[in-house]
Amino acid sequence: MKKNFVINLTFLLTIVVLFSFKPEIYAQENTENKTKSDFWKHVQFGGGLGLGFGSGYADIMVAPSAIYNFNDYVALGLGAQYSYVKQRDFYNANMYGGSLIALFNPIEEIQISTELEQLRVNRTFNDSFGNDTQDFWNTALFLGAGYRNENITLGIRYNILHRDRDNIYAEPFMPFVRIFF
Repeated sequence: MKKNFVINLTFLLTIVVLFSFKPEIYAQENTENKTKSDFWKHVQFGGGLGLGFGSGYADIMVAPSAIYNFNDYVALGLGAQYSYVKQRDFYNANMYGGSLIALFNPIEEIQISTELEQLRVNRTFNDSFGNDTQDFWNTALFLGAGYRNENITLGIRYNILHRDRDNIYAEPFMPFVRIFF
């Protein structure tokens, strides 16, 4: 009895799988008037990579992102970021999070941007007095402007929420290179 059930179930699943791949099953569907979504034609992927090494120092950053171009002037997108920073015998940090970005191109060569970034910061200071560990969220709001040439933009951005006591970013002004494919 159990053997027949397994054979019947196997036969039924085989029939379902075979017929699900046959185009004749969909003969009633009108594919001539069907328009495909052009969503992916408006999506661009890009981001940034950062590497910095020195004597006892390492800084590694990966920040992929994607934007959707609504038209030639406006784009919105999402990004993710991970950074690892270490200075031997002094400092160690892991920072990760995401961002929302809005891009405005009033003319083809100029790009204005707004980016809201939220990072989780886990850092440890090691010195002769001991260890100090900090875990907190850091929010940055960048306003930027740059020169754009096709899919590459070179510019500068300003973190309007910058506070010297946070020390996540040394300065409120930051140069950037933005690339989207």
